[in-house]
Amino acid sequence: MEIALTLDALKLVGYGLAAIGPGLGIGIACYGCCVATARQPELQGRLFTNFIIGAALAEALALLGFVLAFIL
Repeated sequence: MEIALTLDALKLVGYGLAAIGPGLGIGIACYGCCVATARQPELQGRLFTNFIIGAALAEALALLGFVLAFIL
């Protein structure tokens, strides 16, 4: 019983650690989008579109980790 509880707790801790990667990825992408928009404002629409696609892919990794934490 205690081992199962410990493993469940470690799964959630693992998910928390795994969520750091996509969070950093989205932060870096947002920073890059802001800097690029400041340098070339005429490309704002295209940069924002690329940022949204990248953020969605990074969030997909976080959601995949979330699902795997409950499956395993």
